[in-house]
Amino acid sequence: MDFSRASYFALAALIDGPLHGYAIVRRAASLSDGAVTLSTGTLYGVLERALAEGLVVAGRPYVEGGRQRRDYTLTDSGRETLVAETKRIVRTGRVVSRRLQATTVGGVS
Repeated sequence: MDFSRASYFALAALIDGPLHGYAIVRRAASLSDGAVTLSTGTLYGVLERALAEGLVVAGRPYVEGGRQRRDYTLTDSGRETLVAETKRIVRTGRVVSRRLQATTVGGVS
């Protein structure tokens, strides 16, 4: 999966267990300190790709509060993919941080 911030936080929302779409939107916003606000179209696009790649599985539909819902669960493969992406982000962050510290702009570091 090509990871955008939206897809990263949508999958990260599922770390603690299955959630339905609206709960994923809320959890992603919380995990990202409000930096990621998933639209319905973005969320279900991410979930569609994640389902196709075996990163999540969809549960059976059910009705809650008068609305039909379906829970999504992170698979072992999805967890491994999320771990790998997290490590990649940390590595690239270190590289950029070192470059920023090693260079100066206008005499200010």
